Amino acid sequence: MNLKRENFRMVSKLAVIAVGMFAFGYALVPIYKAICEMTGINILSLGERNIPGAKATMPANTQVDASRTITVEFDANSRGPWEFKPAQRSIQVHPGEMATVMYEFKNVQNRAMSAQAIPSYAPMQASTHFNKLECFCFNQYTLLPGEKKSWPVVFVIDPKLSKDVKTITLSYTFFEVGGKTPAAPVADAKAVVPSIEAGS
Repeated sequence: MNLKRENFRMVSKLAVIAVGMFAFGYALVPIYKAICEMTGINILSLGERNIPGAKATMPANTQVDASRTITVEFDANSRGPWEFKPAQRSIQVHPGEMATVMYEFKNVQNRAMSAQAIPSYAPMQASTHFNKLECFCFNQYTLLPGEKKSWPVVFVIDPKLSKDVKTITLSYTFFEVGGKTPAAPVADAKAVVPSIEAGS
């Protein structure tokens, strides 16, 4: 009888401890917020403070050169039976400003294919100042028959680019992996889009 009573007491104590730990963990978030508000620690923006009329403001990007505008033109070359084109022909950006452009691809064959893209730039000096943060050219892709894909190109043009450069052409050649890799085309800034319209 004493053994049962001791076991019951032990189970009761463990249950109380478990409930207490759960309650403590649940209360940590409001306790942490209260401490942060009192001490001013870990306040990342005015929007996190409960101040009437206060608005969260993002700091200005001081690396953007708003005094210059560069036209970036987009080209696509298809080396095979598929559709490949940019969603828009060109955009205007400031050096240091992040921009995103989508490229569209469709496998019109009745078989799966693996493919990859090769980028090229015009003028050539722009290649070292054209920083791609995200690009489908970094990977190979397998597409099923009739499958469509849209891929982003996220880029920033280095403000150190020569001020003589006012137009940059980004050209992609999309080829099937496993065949002979084609040479990257020499993009012509004056004739950027005709090959797209002909193939689309």
